[in-house]
Amino acid sequence: MTPKFANFAPKALTALASMLLLATACNRQTSPQRPVDNEPQLRHRVMFYNVENLFDPFNDSLKRDDEFTPDGARHWTWHKMTQKVNGIYKVIMALGEMDPPVLVGLCEVENRLVLKQLTQNTPLGRYDYRIAHRESPDSRGIDVALLYRPDKFKLLEQRFFGVRFPDAPDRKTREILYACGLLGRDTLHVFVNHWPSKYGGELETMSGRMAAAVTLRQKVDSIRIFYPQARILIMGDMNDEPEAVATVQGLGACLTDEGLCPGQLINISAMLKARKQCSYKYKGTWGIIDHLIVSRSLLDRQGLRTSPDRAGVFAADFLLEPDRAYTGQKPFRTFVGYKYIGGFSDHLPVYIDLIE
Repeated sequence: MTPKFANFAPKALTALASMLLLATACNRQTSPQRPVDNEPQLRHRVMFYNVENLFDPFNDSLKRDDEFTPDGARHWTWHKMTQKVNGIYKVIMALGEMDPPVLVGLCEVENRLVLKQLTQNTPLGRYDYRIAHRESPDSRGIDVALLYRPDKFKLLEQRFFGVRFPDAPDRKTREILYACGLLGRDTLHVFVNHWPSKYGGELETMSGRMAAAVTLRQKVDSIRIFYPQARILIMGDMNDEPEAVATVQGLGACLTDEGLCPGQLINISAMLKARKQCSYKYKGTWGIIDHLIVSRSLLDRQGLRTSPDRAGVFAADFLLEPDRAYTGQKPFRTFVGYKYIGGFSDHLPVYIDLIE
């Protein structure tokens, strides 16, 4: 790491305390390796989706959410919120192929109310999704969340980690959500992220994404120092491409599953991009800023496992519209500027299948 980011290094006692915290948080670890057999494989689908400003229409005096009110710039109403919630339900069901995902990571959700609308007041209610979420310190009030099916994923622990900015200690952003639980017969550690954006310029904002990356790296290391073969899944909108400095140097995520990878984290989204599967379009150029990153232990041939071929970007026709400003298609989003067009999101969801 270059000297510019040297001040991210934690003090020894702080690092040790963090390691002990996570190690004790979820102490039921992966079961012993089982031999590969010819039994049918059980699929557990996991998805991540930036849902583009899923707000309720009520003004929160502690957040900058005024534009998402009936009298605000976007004239946001309960009816528009309900339409958006129903659209997200449709995406989740379609991506799950009528058996909705075991885990659904979300970002750009305002609060638990909109999450309850999604999980209880749509047909998703029959699957009894539970919610891992808490209000983040983000000034706009947008949070990350994890929905999980308790019949498939037995939650053992959840925690939320703030991102600290050495060059701006008073700055606030979304927390990193950590959850671990039993998926089948193995323990899975999950992190849901929404890193700082490039608003203000890519170079000018890189330190914010580096801060998030280093925070996440510390939490991953705090698990692996006690359980080197822990199965870890990282997902989120990192607001940067897989080859970016923050993901490669700060987090230590490798762009391929071939060869050495000192950080033992493989960025599956880098391989999706190599296959020309992308989740976000900016000024006519497709990219992938929605990441799926796995520990190398999840690429084993035994136990709970996955492979790059089991991941993808969900680019269903109903999620796309013609890109008249450039060429081809683009995500069918909710707003273009301040004009409401009633689409789903400016991102496409990404998914990965874990099998056992």
